[in-house]
Amino acid sequence: MPIKINGNTYYRTAEAIQIAGISRSTLLRWLDGGIVKDASCRDRRGWRLFTESDIKRIEDEASKVK
Repeated sequence: MPIKINGNTYYRTAEAIQIAGISRSTLLRWLDGGIVKDASCRDRRGWRLFTESDIKRIEDEASKVK
């Protein structure tokens, strides 16, 4: 379930990869390799929170490799 903070909608990693249609390991590999920009926001536990534009960039990268 997306999180709303100050009027902005954020998605956790599991939600972002499901929307983008990729695996967690693929996302983490792309983040480590600098292929996609890391999430700019994190929650109190340090977990990544992705915006809709972050997910769009991930989807764009995913569409390149299909």
